[in-house]
Amino acid sequence: MAESAILVSHTRLQEFIVTALVAMKMSRPIAEVTAGLMVRTDLRGVDSHGIGMLPRYHELWQAGYIRMDAEPSVVRDEVATGLFDGQKGLGHYVSTRAMQACIEKARTYGLGMVAVRNSGHYGAAANYSMMALEHDMIGLSMTNSPYVAMVPTFGRKAMLSTNPISFAAPAGRHAPFVLDMATTTVAIGKLSVASRWNKPIPSGWALDDSGTPTTDPFVALKHRLVTPLGGTRDLGSHKGYGLGMMVDILSGVMSGAVYGDLFYRSDRQERRVQDVGHDDVRRDQLREIASPRYTMTRPSSNAMRSSHAIAPSAGAGSSPDATRRSSRVTSPKSRRPASAASTSTRPNLPASSMAAPDCMTRSSGPSRVTL
Repeated sequence: MAESAILVSHTRLQEFIVTALVAMKMSRPIAEVTAGLMVRTDLRGVDSHGIGMLPRYHELWQAGYIRMDAEPSVVRDEVATGLFDGQKGLGHYVSTRAMQACIEKARTYGLGMVAVRNSGHYGAAANYSMMALEHDMIGLSMTNSPYVAMVPTFGRKAMLSTNPISFAAPAGRHAPFVLDMATTTVAIGKLSVASRWNKPIPSGWALDDSGTPTTDPFVALKHRLVTPLGGTRDLGSHKGYGLGMMVDILSGVMSGAVYGDLFYRSDRQERRVQDVGHDDVRRDQLREIASPRYTMTRPSSNAMRSSHAIAPSAGAGSSPDATRRSSRVTSPKSRRPASAASTSTRPNLPASSMAAPDCMTRSSGPSRVTL
């Protein structure tokens, strides 16, 4: 791949993705939601989960693992909980619907929890946890995958997927806290990015077929053997594997979707059924406080202010990625209240009744941690 980048406007990029998805038989309204989330992911700097996933979606569609014309359905709707069936489609649209249902339930009951089964890849988990922020709620989103990659501590065979989890919380006058992380040391998408640029990966990210750490992204992608968060037992990889198992139980077992290596132990591969599971939770934090004048945003704002005041360690800004993340956290713009956020640089994306919230498109961005 060439070292120089080709610049494309986000509006043109979204138009291209919509056209590609519609050509694969996805309805235009669903394609616009899906493309919007993919572009917003790239705009937030998460290159591994935006347009970079489009070739993979095309491969899965051609192989029969994805129905682009799928229309999600409601399986259960019970008080504060619910369950959607993704009907074998991509996960972006059905997860957006599930999150909207969560928000409505949390507004009524203080807590909403909606699961999704029979779905597909849903992009970056933060797309959905962040939907709670404009409602002054806490958001939690997680997903599993049938394609295992995480090798248990002391193991040589993959047993879980990367099983990402995202948590978003409002922080008053500060930018919200948003965590979006794989429970493996690195997401598979990061290996794809390294391979596109023909760059070596850090030792400890992935293993070869003998269980030895490799720095070759092509070898890593071929064998799909990545370490749990922590890398080694001495550095706490058992904790990363435990988190991955938690996500698998909440996303797969509870929703009735695939879990662990069930995809390979059942007839799902033969039937071309991925059966991805998602789990989304919303909590209306205002309902948890006795005094109407005291909300969680006050201590949360205080915590963010303390975090901003920490002196950086030596070499903390040594990498471009570290510098970019640091600027997101310490930028004066990011400390303005949500109501004061400038709209002059907000991408002018096509309107949609299912569009993601405005807070996902601000140039100042949240205090984001993406691992």
